[in-house]
Amino acid sequence: PSAGGYGFPLQLRHNGAEELGGPLFWAHYSYLGLHPFGLKDAYADYGQENTNQTLINRAWCIANPNKFSGYGENLWGLTASYSINFYDAHRPGNDTGVISPTAAVSSIVYTPEESMKVIRNLYENYGDQVLGPYGFYDAMSPHHNFFPQRYLAIDQGPMVTMIENYRSGLGWKLFMNAPEIQAGLDKLGFEYRIPN
Repeated sequence: PSAGGYGFPLQLRHNGAEELGGPLFWAHYSYLGLHPFGLKDAYADYGQENTNQTLINRAWCIANPNKFSGYGENLWGLTASYSINFYDAHRPGNDTGVISPTAAVSSIVYTPEESMKVIRNLYENYGDQVLGPYGFYDAMSPHHNFFPQRYLAIDQGPMVTMIENYRSGLGWKLFMNAPEIQAGLDKLGFEYRIPN
């Protein structure tokens, strides 16, 4: 494993990304059904990998090397979303001052307390600027006074799914109990755990 950013080791690098990890969707999309905790192969422990990537992303925003307004323990989360330049794959090292609510919200399975602080801050302190009839909007930036009231379904879906996985594990249970999934994981040499 590499040293990882902020003391959180990463075992994998995606597409040559440095030790700070990539956009947080890497810890979300593949794991909406695939249960990451207990999922291991010769390369990584995926529950730990995703948790560490999330903690690095949060630590970057708290350290806030670019001094963007609003960043901190209650406002973090970099991933691909709308941006001040239309669309960007935000991540540590490619930070334009835009927070993507789906990043922290969908990370609730990895960082429940830390994610809940962001959810409460968005709801209580930003209200209608960031929250509409279908949940949190896709992106926001106090620094740039950027509050587009726009959704992207690919970012809305992980929030709903990961909140339910955190609450009941329903998506993980349904997916991981499928015989085809278990046969595939066995064939690929994965260790895995089916949640109760």
